[in-house]
Amino acid sequence: MTPTPHDLPADLDVFLAAAGWAGATVEPLQGDASFRRYFRVRKPGDKTAMLMDAPPPNEDPGPFLRAARWLDANGMRAPHILADDAARGLVLLEDFGTARMRDYLDQWPDDETAIYTAAVDALVRLHDLPPGPFLNYSMSEYQREARLFTDWYCTARDLYVDAGGFSAAWEAVLGDLLPRQRPGVTVLRDYHAENIMLLGALEKQGLLDFQDALVGHPAYDMVSLLQDARRDVPPELEARMIDHYVRAAGVDKDTFLADYARLGAQRNAKIVGIFVRLWRRDGKPRYLELIPRVWALLERDLAHPALAPVAAWFDANVPTALRESLGGRFEA
Repeated sequence: MTPTPHDLPADLDVFLAAAGWAGATVEPLQGDASFRRYFRVRKPGDKTAMLMDAPPPNEDPGPFLRAARWLDANGMRAPHILADDAARGLVLLEDFGTARMRDYLDQWPDDETAIYTAAVDALVRLHDLPPGPFLNYSMSEYQREARLFTDWYCTARDLYVDAGGFSAAWEAVLGDLLPRQRPGVTVLRDYHAENIMLLGALEKQGLLDFQDALVGHPAYDMVSLLQDARRDVPPELEARMIDHYVRAAGVDKDTFLADYARLGAQRNAKIVGIFVRLWRRDGKPRYLELIPRVWALLERDLAHPALAPVAAWFDANVPTALRESLGGRFEA
């Protein structure tokens, strides 16, 4: 499909010409859960680049540009920035091709261990770096994200819950973790099989969707990778990858597992809320079908003793029938 003129960003021809891509064809690609749009830009001779359209006021490409340049300068494989006009929300990027980790594994599942090992090794390299120039993953940010569960999921279910108790439970659970994320590592926050590109060799991980990077705990991106909302990761593979990370990073396993469960529960509660918000606010009901997978992971995390205060809140506030049906189905 070739986009019609009104589908393209305003004055795109001017931007492409200034970047040295005059006369290139522009092909729309599937978008994500944000207001951003993506296009593949193709010159004669099949030279390609990616175009990000992140239009203000809903989007701001500035954080993406800062994170991409920091990652690139520190040896991580973020796409090179070819040109940008941040005020108009336009960024021309290196094209990482089509070998997305998720799609590769759908076709060659026997390579799962090797592919996930390489993805964990990329995190080890990232965590060996000094933390990037990003804000800290603070308690207030953890709480803001966790409240997406009560603000959106519980509201959609007409559940009248103890919001103050919810915040207090997370304060108790995460307060013990905060000292262990100082000085911290760069946390990409959405590191999973649909945001990792395979660049010709298993050990080369092309990174995408890192504009929300913060400085936080090393377990967070391990949760993103191994408790994937969009893909089933076998529990035995998850356990092997955690063991691999613990050995490579030289951290205490029991402490890491407790923090992994803490951040897993926080992230999965947040994602349930986000998926409901995408349906109710943004008109994207397709994310509702992913809730049962995320809810099952949430329940597993809540079973860890480190989550006792939050688990008690769920016991008191979320009906058993909903929990047994993994969040239940919505009529979208």
